[in-house]
Amino acid sequence: MTTVDMAARWPVRAINSLGVPLTALGAVPSLDAGWLRESASRVTGIDWVEDAYLDEALDVLTASLRAEADLSFMGRKMVQVRLRRMLATRLRLGRLLQSHPEIAARPVPPPVVIVGLQRTGTTLLHRLLAADPAAGSMRSWEGAHPLPDPNQVPGRPDARVALAAKEERVLRYLQPQFFAIHAAEAAAPEEDVLLLDYSLHSQMAEVMFHVPTYGRWLTGEDMTAAYALHRLLLQVLDWQKPRGRWVLKSPAHLEHLDVLLRTFPCAVVVWAHRDPAQTTASSSSMLAHYQALFSARVDHQRLARYWLAKNAAMIERAMTVRRTATATFVDVYYRDLLADPIGVVEAIYRAEGRAVTPAARQAMAAALDEQPQNRHGTHEYSLEQFGLSVAQVDDAYHRYAAHFAVGHEPGGVRAT
Repeated sequence: MTTVDMAARWPVRAINSLGVPLTALGAVPSLDAGWLRESASRVTGIDWVEDAYLDEALDVLTASLRAEADLSFMGRKMVQVRLRRMLATRLRLGRLLQSHPEIAARPVPPPVVIVGLQRTGTTLLHRLLAADPAAGSMRSWEGAHPLPDPNQVPGRPDARVALAAKEERVLRYLQPQFFAIHAAEAAAPEEDVLLLDYSLHSQMAEVMFHVPTYGRWLTGEDMTAAYALHRLLLQVLDWQKPRGRWVLKSPAHLEHLDVLLRTFPCAVVVWAHRDPAQTTASSSSMLAHYQALFSARVDHQRLARYWLAKNAAMIERAMTVRRTATATFVDVYYRDLLADPIGVVEAIYRAEGRAVTPAARQAMAAALDEQPQNRHGTHEYSLEQFGLSVAQVDDAYHRYAAHFAVGHEPGGVRAT
């Protein structure tokens, strides 16, 4: 079987079943770009401001969602809410900057940026580095709600944290197996690719939905403005809670490594490596579970072929950029990270010209104790269930595997 419906919870099945006749009557949650703009303007009380970069992205993405994503009724509603919230955030961001223009002048010291194919240990490494009291990371709730809550009551806990915790509980209910793959905890450090979402120039749409038309369009886009917004949102977060040197992380940064390094000069890039046969099988499973939240059917083989081609092209592009980049790169191998995580961190700090402080070491040891492997259950996967073979994966990644000696004894952590 090449397709699967993972929406196993009966309330979800009931809602989607009720949605079938409504869909036939055309009574579905709107994903019309114009409606979304008007709705965002209505909920914020702020007039929509034309933005060619954002507007074109919204037009392309919504058309691709309607035509290709095969969204369930409930999935369509969740997408509508998500897009409207992102557009509302953009409108509110403009007003915030008018009131506080000093935000855009805040310094952003050179960050540490963790990259690598999905499922290479980047989450573990990110949470270790982010545990350092002298480091700054974006928490999951901040990525979902980056701006101050306009209704926040002084002296009370941040309402955004409670909202994100509720969203986490909903995700756990809808897709409990997902946390065995990626622990998307509201208070934990999370991928900053979420900040690219607010420009609608983000790989996250391809992660969440089957939107090949949007993906092809995005490949040809100039990402400079998207990364400028990403940097601005980091400044907004730092303005709310100063945190010094950022630790960023996302596999998606490999696709636009040149733009990332122009946006954050002197960044230290930590590149995680693992056998692509393992990462392909594991990431395909992760993506299938994620897309099943929104789509009526997920074609496993189509999904795996799409992402194998995309990731292979992304790796080739990043390797080309790296050949001429002046940034510091640190190569980390999955095997070494599992065997000696603190030793790997020490090598990264040496590449930065810093030492791991006793306070950082203690915090990192505590972080390791808090996230043992398989604490949310085991994650089982194979290439065969996605219609791929080791030979196909090896062919796609042969230059990458040869250059970085992936699949062979890596010889520790290397800094270049």
